[in-house]
Amino acid sequence: MTAEPAGDAGDGDGDSVVYDLDSDCTADDLERNQSYLAEINGIVDYGVFVDLSDSVSGLVHESVLEGTYAVGDELVVELETVRENGDMAFEPVDIDDYVLESVSRDYSLTGTDRLEANVGDQIHVEGEVVQVKQTAGPTIFHVADEQGIVPCAAFEEAGVRAYPSTEVGDIVRVTGMPEHRDGDVQIEVDGLSKLEGEDADEARQRLEAALESRAEPRDVEPLIDWPAFEKLRPNLKEVARLLRRTVLEGRPIRVRHHADGDGMCAAVPVQIALERFIAEVHEDEDAPRHLIKRLPAKAPFYEMEDATRDLNFALEDRDRHGQQLPLLLMLDNGSTAEDVPAYETLAHYDIPIVALDHHHPDPDAVGELLDAHVNPYLHDEDYRITTGMLCVELARMIYPGMTEELRHVPAVAGLADRSKADAMDDYLELAAEEGYDEQRLKDVSEALDYAAFWLRYNSGDQLIQDLLQIDTNDEGRHRELVSFFADRAREEVDEQLEAAMPHVEHEELDNGAHLYGIDVENYAHRFTYPAPGKTTGELHDRKIEETGDPVITVGYGPDFAVLRSDGVRLDIPNMVSELEAEIPGGGVSGGGHLVVGSIKFVKGKREEVVDALIEKMAEADIDEALSSAALIDD
Repeated sequence: MTAEPAGDAGDGDGDSVVYDLDSDCTADDLERNQSYLAEINGIVDYGVFVDLSDSVSGLVHESVLEGTYAVGDELVVELETVRENGDMAFEPVDIDDYVLESVSRDYSLTGTDRLEANVGDQIHVEGEVVQVKQTAGPTIFHVADEQGIVPCAAFEEAGVRAYPSTEVGDIVRVTGMPEHRDGDVQIEVDGLSKLEGEDADEARQRLEAALESRAEPRDVEPLIDWPAFEKLRPNLKEVARLLRRTVLEGRPIRVRHHADGDGMCAAVPVQIALERFIAEVHEDEDAPRHLIKRLPAKAPFYEMEDATRDLNFALEDRDRHGQQLPLLLMLDNGSTAEDVPAYETLAHYDIPIVALDHHHPDPDAVGELLDAHVNPYLHDEDYRITTGMLCVELARMIYPGMTEELRHVPAVAGLADRSKADAMDDYLELAAEEGYDEQRLKDVSEALDYAAFWLRYNSGDQLIQDLLQIDTNDEGRHRELVSFFADRAREEVDEQLEAAMPHVEHEELDNGAHLYGIDVENYAHRFTYPAPGKTTGELHDRKIEETGDPVITVGYGPDFAVLRSDGVRLDIPNMVSELEAEIPGGGVSGGGHLVVGSIKFVKGKREEVVDALIEKMAEADIDEALSSAALIDD
């Protein structure tokens, strides 16, 4: 032990020394025939209980006591005996004048990466508290040091909060013993003290330096050489750094993505990369399941229903499990003014938000609400760079060991969103090297859309991983599932179009484009696959093949319209803005890509909105080189 002068406690000659143990001192710091300052914490018929530190306490028997005492009184004691069960007995020391010296520990810290080698030994860990969970038994403090995050179990009494003044964000020193619990290693706490002043500052600086180093994303070579994509790589790297840091800080991540093929090609690789990184960081093997959630979204923007549900779950998890509030990761979604109300809801709780998207953005609306925003439009590119392509590279930056599992995924994402990017040939060739010819890739894309429709708001983790053949080695199941789902999807599309085709209306616009319209509310099957957006898209593709001319297709219902265009230079987000201003009381909103999108309006204004929309289409320029690049938003 190290003794440091702490001032005197009387007017004596200084010959008598009484030692005052720091709160984190243990029984190992006690020496025989030494005097210690103790505080009375309990009085019973047979004596008084005293504390010398957070983890050193014992009994002074009534037979050696004189006078009366009260809880909180100080008493100078010496160690008398240590019983076989570890209980200690003390006896009082009669000293009137003494010099008080504090005893602090010379700590040899053990990193969380060396716990397994020290199971059964007493160790010391310093770190930041990132979660506090009260169980029916002990209080579990999750403590993050330079190497990882470990659960530390402290027991006061069943269901009672141990160390109640210790909160998330505190820098603490834990003294205890690593033990195996349900296959994991956790520290059984003997003592836990909050660091203050210079000690805390030094520890924070050390932890911050280590965190910055570990958060640095991996430097991976891109899957293909694509100059247009290189413009976005610095932004992707910043997002990878932010997500890795979020994991190292013990903060949960909530992934929201568009419920279509491209959205799942974006979200699933990032989800699995983060799960694997979480498993590396945390000693708790259940941490990946608790700290990342992937949730599909049907709407092409972050709906208030989803935002309030996410916020409610986050607040419940904070209260029930001591978790920090999560980071929200928006994928294939989240770039438009329609997202603003939901974002502002989360802003009241300082929840960080990151968006990776390839829909036409409104940076002025969402910019200040996002902690990071990656979108090809922000770099003079467009929707042909799909979100799935972006997120495969992001996942590799987070966890490069996934590369071999992901080489086919960008091609699936591109086909799912009908990307006409000049890099598609390279992605198709890359997938072919893994045994995925173009037809197999199309089957996977169809199967993903079909599964997403029936999963509704469920992530369907294992099913989607089997369809994409990520994080699974069962290729036989993958092929059977893809074949079954893709065949079912095509059969149901054929049934839908067989019913809808006789009701398609056609006119030739003044600019020479063909306009096809279908009332999907009255002349297509409802509440089944394909949804209105998919129905409109399939109808559009057949009319393109049939005519070979510029085509616009509109599927409309009582209060919505979905649009697809090939060969016509539309700007759907701008058209929506113009209609909103030109039709008072129309309740017009929507957006999407330039030539693929959706519009909402109030039911009573449908005829006026649709007529105005057709007028704008008739004024649009013809561009034979321009073709739609993505599935319509359902």
